[in-house]
Amino acid sequence: MSEHLIRRYPTVGACGLDCGLCPRYYTEGTSRCPGCAGPNFWQKHPGSPVLNCCVKRRGLEFCSECSEFPCSKFKDTDKYDSFLTHRKMISNLNCIKKYGINKFRDQQKKRIKLLETMINKFNDGRSRSFYCIATTLLSIEDLEKSLENSEQKIREDKIGVDDIKTTSKILKGFLNEVADRVGIELKLRKKVKNQ
Repeated sequence: MSEHLIRRYPTVGACGLDCGLCPRYYTEGTSRCPGCAGPNFWQKHPGSPVLNCCVKRRGLEFCSECSEFPCSKFKDTDKYDSFLTHRKMISNLNCIKKYGINKFRDQQKKRIKLLETMINKFNDGRSRSFYCIATTLLSIEDLEKSLENSEQKIREDKIGVDDIKTTSKILKGFLNEVADRVGIELKLRKKVKNQ
């Protein structure tokens, strides 16, 4: 296989990561990631062990197509990995395995649309990563309701659309309420060093 292979579904990682919901996918400039094995991916990530195993060596699109799935590469990623969006890798791959990529992509497209709304209307310059994590980990229904509640509160309180700091705070408040209710952490807690 070519070193510069381009996958059919770069917004869905071979490992199950939601690349289309990643902050680096929405970054402007040279640090933008094109998604999993998307155009110019190999220049940015030349040594991906998952892609080397799954795509290059085995010729698969997703790890869930492998007879060894889930292998040791996935050990405890849903529980202990510090990259919060990794917590959905196994469930995403299981969904693809059970229902197929088209059903998964239909759901992902809804999430991407919600994320793009959040970035375009509610990003105060510091919230893109938070919105990416929220759209990855929360249900579509809770995301839609949070946006609806935010827009309603903005109208009721007569907050101008140019007051991004306030509108962002409102949306993040609704997203955090949902996350607390369902027991999902949307940001890592800072570790306190022992003195």
